[in-house]
Amino acid sequence: MTPDLNYTLPPAVRRIANAFLLNGWISFWCQAVLAVIASLVLLFGLANLGTRSGAASNPGTAAGLSLTAIGLIVVYLTTYWAFGYTRLARRLRSRDGSRRPSPKDATTSLRLGIIISMAGTLVTLLGSNALVGSLLAVSLTPGVAFFVPGTMGQFVRPVDIFVMQGNTIVLLAHFIFLACTLWLLRTINRA
Repeated sequence: MTPDLNYTLPPAVRRIANAFLLNGWISFWCQAVLAVIASLVLLFGLANLGTRSGAASNPGTAAGLSLTAIGLIVVYLTTYWAFGYTRLARRLRSRDGSRRPSPKDATTSLRLGIIISMAGTLVTLLGSNALVGSLLAVSLTPGVAFFVPGTMGQFVRPVDIFVMQGNTIVLLAHFIFLACTLWLLRTINRA
């Protein structure tokens, strides 16, 4: 940014543009890293889903993985949305006042981002409940402590906990986006 641009922008617009740029990049990179990690964790969990005997009889695991995968897709969408915040910051810094988005446009973008992320959070929380329910069902199954010859038995395996960790990573990514977006909304409302 050139020094003369700082003086041509109104201070409120400069403060909002800087907030959009900073929060957009923080949200983008945090979500991008978490989305990749969650994708790898969930792919590993999906690959190991059918290795347990009786896994098909516990629909909670498949439902939990499916709902978490939908939540992960929404994380990728909100990652793109966060990148859009950095583009919005660039337009706010424009010398041409007619190219600058209005506060209403910026607020509308933030509110739509919040709605998208809240929907993703809801779906991911539903997936979390299904996963926890399936883990509880497996751990409370009679005879879990005994090994039946010729069967694998139903045990809570490390991969089950790994899938639950993937779900938690998706929830963290949604939280980061919501926190950054709410901070931006607060910044606009204070200007």
